[in-house]
Amino acid sequence: MIFEGQSIQCRLRDKGVAEVCFDNKNESVNKFDRATLNEWRQVNELLKDHKEVKAVMATSAKPVFIVGADITEFNELFASSREELLGWLVEANEVFSGFEDLPYPTAVAIDGMALGGGLEMCLTCDFRVASPKAQVGLPESKLGLVPGFGGSVRLARIIGADNAFEWLSTGKAYKPEKALAVGVLDAVVDSEHLVDSTEQMLLDAVEGKLDWKARRAEKKAPLQLNKTEATMSFMTSKGYIASQAGPHYPARVRGVQLIEDSATMVLEDAIKAEHEAFADMAQTEQASSLIQLFLNDQVLKKKAKIAAKTANVDVKNATVLGAGIMGGGIAYQSASRGVPAIMKDINPEALEQGMDEAIKLFGKGLKYGKISTEKMAKGIASIKPTLSYDEIKHTDIVVEAVVENPKVKESVLKEVESLMPEDAIICSNTSTISIDRLAKSLQRPEKFCGMHFFNPVHKMPLVEIIRGEKTSDETIASVVAYASKMGKSPVVVNDCPGFFVNRVLFPYFGGFTKLVRDGADFQQVDKVMSKKFGWPMGPAYLLDVVGMDTGRHAAEVMAEGFPDRMSKDEKDAIDVMFENDRYGQKTGSGFYVYGKDKKGRTTKEADPKAYELLKEIATESKDFSDDEIIARTMLPMIIETIRCLEEGIIDSPAEGDMALIYGLGFPPFRGGVFKYVDSQGIDTIVELAKKYQHLGKAYEPTAGMLDMAKDGKKFYQSDLS
Repeated sequence: MIFEGQSIQCRLRDKGVAEVCFDNKNESVNKFDRATLNEWRQVNELLKDHKEVKAVMATSAKPVFIVGADITEFNELFASSREELLGWLVEANEVFSGFEDLPYPTAVAIDGMALGGGLEMCLTCDFRVASPKAQVGLPESKLGLVPGFGGSVRLARIIGADNAFEWLSTGKAYKPEKALAVGVLDAVVDSEHLVDSTEQMLLDAVEGKLDWKARRAEKKAPLQLNKTEATMSFMTSKGYIASQAGPHYPARVRGVQLIEDSATMVLEDAIKAEHEAFADMAQTEQASSLIQLFLNDQVLKKKAKIAAKTANVDVKNATVLGAGIMGGGIAYQSASRGVPAIMKDINPEALEQGMDEAIKLFGKGLKYGKISTEKMAKGIASIKPTLSYDEIKHTDIVVEAVVENPKVKESVLKEVESLMPEDAIICSNTSTISIDRLAKSLQRPEKFCGMHFFNPVHKMPLVEIIRGEKTSDETIASVVAYASKMGKSPVVVNDCPGFFVNRVLFPYFGGFTKLVRDGADFQQVDKVMSKKFGWPMGPAYLLDVVGMDTGRHAAEVMAEGFPDRMSKDEKDAIDVMFENDRYGQKTGSGFYVYGKDKKGRTTKEADPKAYELLKEIATESKDFSDDEIIARTMLPMIIETIRCLEEGIIDSPAEGDMALIYGLGFPPFRGGVFKYVDSQGIDTIVELAKKYQHLGKAYEPTAGMLDMAKDGKKFYQSDLS
């Protein structure tokens, strides 16, 4: 044994190949934290003058090769000065370059994921071999960063600038076939022979059959582009990536700019340029928010794992009550993840519609290469449509998704409970009706909770798991585990009108309708909230998509539950649209009018008639600044979200922020409401709320907010905690 540490072990194999094995004994995965980098530095020192070593091979003893840098250590780094951050980058890159400069051919055997710093390690090697299980990529742009361990500039020299632009800007994880095609990998070998094949490649290099020195020299040289090629490539790529990324994700464009700026440099200088680019991005609000989002997602995953261990019902088969588009989407989601689903309805047409929806979704998976024909056939066959309750007597869980009417739901739930096994779980996919109210119709309320899917089911990651007063912990754990098995991100919330997501959405709509009342142009509001604030769509367009009938009903539920701040004593824009049968996209008109273009895609245009109708409730038109539009729409949502945390509707800022991002499309680069408040400063938000407090109780800061502002507190105690 040449070296044995907590994260790395190095031994000399029989034929003179030194194997550097990454195997962190304290973690389930390998990652580049300070301790690992320190051990790797020691290994490099031992290897560079070792007389018996002919070549060096990197391997991993984990199912995942190396996931990347330890993001939890970024907290301290990103809070430090630019000089300190650059110093850390220099120190870390000395280790990567030290391995790259060993006086022997080097290769890596990748069996599993090598992402971010994991791939950057692989790019230091002369040869890269992977198994079919491998995934490789540089996802740093998804965190608002550029690679920091030489990944961007090495990648450009290995696969060319144009390919590197795609890899850096998308942040995708690529399968071995794609990586092999562009030159990131040199070979793909089955796992059983991966290490032996990689070793043989190194022995061939030692014998001169492979020119490893030429490969290394090419990687360390400037990019092989003439001036005309470079100009065309960089101009085209920067323009396209900038248009795709938009102004809120600067790291994607910065990666292209880095490659352009360093194209004529040798690798050593290019890595220094990468340090500067990394430092530029690392201390932006976008990076802080996106990294926090990543950490928050880990919170959800950890809770789902704990739930799987404590669940008392292992869901192996499910029933969806109520078919149609929603029921079909839920049945598809379950069946596509290996949990067969019965789809029950009283209407044959609804069952047909539900099956059509499931088949269509499986078909899309086949079309885009996500599933095989066999998997599609198996998935469709595992959904059983039925008009009879007889089929559900042995089901583990029932997800009720019938019409949003409390009396109908109560009747259905009571009937189905009498037919199910006593240990089976019942859930309601309600978006507004109290779980405690529905539970009163049941004999076993401890086995009942809400399971609120968002539309369209197959696209929206969030499932709200709503805990009623009598819901047992075991039931919640079982449903969380089932939602996770379905590929969803479950967030547990306590019962209240609108639960969490809808409860905080409707104050946002309320802020919007007050703006329209006061003379704002709904198109201007939509433009500011989508283009500047970053929502996928503005509030008027969102109401058209939700449907004015649905929006009006939910608003009535909110007003009944929270009359002091969500009731209204006058007709608003939603009422006007509803009363004129302008329900939005479903009727072809709302705030906007909708049609189809020649390719069948939905079109959206402003409608002069909408402006005429709104004169009934709006004052004369008035110009509002972008900041005023943002403040008046966002403050009610922000304050209501904070109320939910203070009241225990949600357990933590992390879960609240993820629910808003996964359920509503809250701008990821802003990190969620709590992260946004931290970035603006709670004192700033409180002063802004006081400024608009005359608009009603929805704008009044809570006592908790006032205390936080007084004490200078944050929801996240440090920027990345």
